[in-house]
Amino acid sequence: MPPVRNPILPGFNADPSIVRVGNDYYIATSTFEWYPGVQIHHSKDLANWELVTRPLNRKSQLDMRGDPDSCGVWAPCLTHDGDKFWLVYTDVKRKDGSFKDTHNYIVSAPSIEGPWSDPVYVNSSGFDPSLFHDDDGKKWFVNMLQDHRRRPRSFAGIVLQEFDPAAGKLVGPKKNIFRGTELDLVEGPHLYKRNGWYYLLTAEGGTAYHHACTLARSRDIWGPYDVHPQKHILTSKDAPLAALQRAGHGDIVETPEGRTYLVHLAGRPTTQERRCVLGRETSIQEAFWKDDWLYVKNGPVPSLYVDVPGVRDDTQYWAEQRYTFENGLHKDFQWLRTPDTERIFDTKDGKLTLFGRETIGSWFEQALVARRQTHFSYDAETTIDFSPTDERQFAGLTAYYCRYNFFYLTVTAHSDGQRELLILSSEASWPDGKLTMPLADPVQISNEGKVKLALTIRGRQLQFFYALNGGELKKIGPVYDASILSDECGGHQAHGSFTGAFVGVACSDVNGTALPATFDYFIYRPVEHETDRYDV
Repeated sequence: MPPVRNPILPGFNADPSIVRVGNDYYIATSTFEWYPGVQIHHSKDLANWELVTRPLNRKSQLDMRGDPDSCGVWAPCLTHDGDKFWLVYTDVKRKDGSFKDTHNYIVSAPSIEGPWSDPVYVNSSGFDPSLFHDDDGKKWFVNMLQDHRRRPRSFAGIVLQEFDPAAGKLVGPKKNIFRGTELDLVEGPHLYKRNGWYYLLTAEGGTAYHHACTLARSRDIWGPYDVHPQKHILTSKDAPLAALQRAGHGDIVETPEGRTYLVHLAGRPTTQERRCVLGRETSIQEAFWKDDWLYVKNGPVPSLYVDVPGVRDDTQYWAEQRYTFENGLHKDFQWLRTPDTERIFDTKDGKLTLFGRETIGSWFEQALVARRQTHFSYDAETTIDFSPTDERQFAGLTAYYCRYNFFYLTVTAHSDGQRELLILSSEASWPDGKLTMPLADPVQISNEGKVKLALTIRGRQLQFFYALNGGELKKIGPVYDASILSDECGGHQAHGSFTGAFVGVACSDVNGTALPATFDYFIYRPVEHETDRYDV
């Protein structure tokens, strides 16, 4: 069978946690500030994956209003104990500066589709927790520990404590069982048991170009843990020309036939600035056991092509996606932070209506619905019906990374009420998050009628278009640098931006009158382009 080309989950799908139940594989990935929380994909063969659920989908489970960019849901851990699924996750309320506020929860469900329980609060002492089900029936909560007094980084090690599911709390002693290697920034722990050994897989080196998977083992769950002879079983830190960079944060699974695989995150940088517009994606590597140690095949540098049990069908990946709204919002779309969806959108009458709320980039309540950018080059198109009365009401088509980095073709109005098209961009001002000044020249349009809005991205080049009254699309504005919609330009210090580029629609009414904008459809059309050849 031909090998599968990485990534297996393209676009923003970071921090994969994998579990096999019978012949079914499931991967859970981080969603950060995007709602609903946690993406879970399903596969029968490790090659073809389908998004099946986002389990944190109601207010009692998750409310991220006020969570800053790249906070929210970090590093979920999905496991199964033979009876039901368990999902552990962190809701991060603050990450910058000297302190982090990281609240950890556990939910469970009888099947992957749910119903998923309300969360059990566990603690807030660190992030990236996991749950290990030992063969004696005990459950262990494994978490990184943060210490704000530790300089220059607050990463203090990996802490182990028993979790009592009946009592819904941590019980008994706790211990810092692993302080990591000199690579530092130890996080993302997962525990396993095999042949009488306990194995601790961690992420180290931060989320940028020194990221790695580090493995250690012990005969006793409490340690001490001895580090793998290679230290880092997966990393691109010493291979700057490898196609898959920033490789780390992994999890292990075995097939029914006994083959072992490691899923991990990685980025595919483009441009001379090495920007990862598609964010951190999920890839897979075959691994093998030798002397009771796990090794990545052809590692530690991740391979672009990997043998897995199945053969991937890429037909759907390259197909045009035309979304309509007769059956509600398609599962490809998410929105930002709020569980109160009725305040920001509805899909009555087979159309998507956004209710103008706060400005694009608000950390509290904005009407923005978008899907991941999963290709380096693509076209997007929609039609909007919107009747603004002044410059504080604007809605349209956006290519969006975070409040600091976005491009936004809007239907708005001059202060005299005359409708116009205006591009709002933060291209030239990142990381400040201010609009580029002066703004592109507005285009005056009539006060009645729908407007077709479109954009094209070819690698780093973004161009907006518009059409009136069913006419041909016309260019509007200059060519923008789409590569700033990336982790490397996300407005934060190194290791501080964690998501990926999205494209979608938005509506703001800072007058506070919730003026609606209606969209008939949305098209996402992948384009094969020479800039996609990141593997040469």
